[in-house]
Amino acid sequence: MGDGRTQKRDDLRFKIANREALMGVILAVFNFIWWFAFAYGLGRKPVEEYTYIFGFPAWFFYSCIVGFLLFSTLVFVMVKLFFLEVPFEDREEDAE
Repeated sequence: MGDGRTQKRDDLRFKIANREALMGVILAVFNFIWWFAFAYGLGRKPVEEYTYIFGFPAWFFYSCIVGFLLFSTLVFVMVKLFFLEVPFEDREEDAE
């Protein structure tokens, strides 16, 4: 049996959870960069120079509408392809 901390570090569930959390953080940072780049990149022009897509300023359309659709799709794909289902129960409890 060993120390509880050593056991947790070796537990595959924690490795999977850490990997999935890191993927989520990377996606969130990429989402913020996307939003910031379009909102402040295209939104710096004077209002008279804005281009409009479906009645929305281009900066808003790309940063908020396209960004939402893109990142919702990326989350769906990430969960379906890369996230694993892991049991919450500890293996030792099952053995007893």
